[in-house]
Amino acid sequence: MRLFVALDLEENLRAKIATYIQGLQGFALDARWASPQGLHVTLKFIGERPDEELERIAGALQAIQVSPFQLAFRGYGFFPSATSPRVFWLGIEAPTALATLATQVDTALASLGIPREQHAFSPHLTLARSGSGAPRLQREPAAKSKFQRLQEKLSALPLPDFGTMTAREFFLYKSKLSQEGSRYTKLATFNL
Repeated sequence: MRLFVALDLEENLRAKIATYIQGLQGFALDARWASPQGLHVTLKFIGERPDEELERIAGALQAIQVSPFQLAFRGYGFFPSATSPRVFWLGIEAPTALATLATQVDTALASLGIPREQHAFSPHLTLARSGSGAPRLQREPAAKSKFQRLQEKLSALPLPDFGTMTAREFFLYKSKLSQEGSRYTKLATFNL
């Protein structure tokens, strides 16, 4: 099964972000927009693992100890850059506790043989992706054209600010890919 670890959003934030997405979708019709119900703050993508590893993974995550903390959702950007956009994301401001949590998740899972992250943790919510294939297979001009009208629209608007929430728990999720997009199921909850 395909697994990842993430924070969920409070419903009031999810509703505000859903309205924001709805207002912008018409400016990037060819992009694949995230479902508001699927929005989450990824702490660690685990990938495909056999079912029998689930209990060990949950046990390793249960040992993590971080106090609850505030997250602010504001601003936006593009990965890998605004001049070569493939992903449109919403910014997250958080204390070091968020990075500490991501590091502890990575360390706990590394003890089970799950490879460590190769890049620094960069908290964000993915709102849209260009194209339908893997980023490495896309040509930059095609990706830029998908987000060009969106970038023009965003430049005329104030930076979005959706407010804050308190992270009190994180989750182990299962991801199932389908024609309609990914569907996420919470398999385990871990309190902060």
